[in-house]
Amino acid sequence: MRLLSTVSALSLCLAGAAMAECDSVAMSDVGWTDITTTTSAAKHVLEALGYDVDVKILSVPVTFASLESDDVDVFLGNWMPAQSGAIGPYLESGEIESINTNLEGTKYTLAVPTYLYDKGLQSYADIHKFKDELDGKIYGIEPGNEGNAYLVSLTEENKFDLEGFEVVESSEQGMLAQVSRFYKKEEAVVFLGWEPHPMNANFSLKYLPGGEDFFGGEGVVHTVTRKGFSEECPNLGKLFGQMDFSLEMENGIMGQILDDGADPDDATMEWIKANPDTVMGWVDGVTTVDGAEGAAAVKEKLGL
Repeated sequence: MRLLSTVSALSLCLAGAAMAECDSVAMSDVGWTDITTTTSAAKHVLEALGYDVDVKILSVPVTFASLESDDVDVFLGNWMPAQSGAIGPYLESGEIESINTNLEGTKYTLAVPTYLYDKGLQSYADIHKFKDELDGKIYGIEPGNEGNAYLVSLTEENKFDLEGFEVVESSEQGMLAQVSRFYKKEEAVVFLGWEPHPMNANFSLKYLPGGEDFFGGEGVVHTVTRKGFSEECPNLGKLFGQMDFSLEMENGIMGQILDDGADPDDATMEWIKANPDTVMGWVDGVTTVDGAEGAAAVKEKLGL
């Protein structure tokens, strides 16, 4: 009898220790508005379930290294196939695990305004023909991004006759501000574009064929975690495995943030309140951090 009591007490201690280790979540936000949006939505739900959430602003390479070192638990922004080269070694070694496809139908490659496309810049192979009009520049996004690195490799290897072009690295906001200045004057510009993003509504764009060996065609976004996260924290693993998004959702929220100046947390909370059925799907079968019914807690905490 004493042995059974000891075993039971030990089991309770171990369960309590496991729960204590899983009462907080560290997430990476790489500064792209779409990932800020989905991370904010996840944060609202997690906090309603009783979890402490730490969102770290990191570049993509640092995000993957931080997942490997267990400094980050979850990243909602693994764009594939564009990040295949960057994340591939970590997936192969098992240090990062992909647990869900959270978005489908994405686009990510070089884009031009429709007025430039109509003038004949219709593929990667056409860019060099417009070198003077483009001032020899291709506009990328934040330094360290793997998309920029691919574009630089094209210039260094003179693929598509792009030798001598400069890849201008900038923040998402800085790049789009530059594009907007060109667009208003109908001047030539080629830049990294993607969907979901309100740029697709704000500008008339064409995505260029030619970069499929790196960017692919239509893509997907994966939820990835540090090694063993879902096994150690199965409730969180279930939640993140069910947290799917849509192009419509992300385009709408991102438009509020970028075009209307809304705070990301306010914009995502407004969307959550307007879409309770989607949120209930995320928390189906999920509990609070202390084991209570998750759906009821989320309804109460978020006012759904």
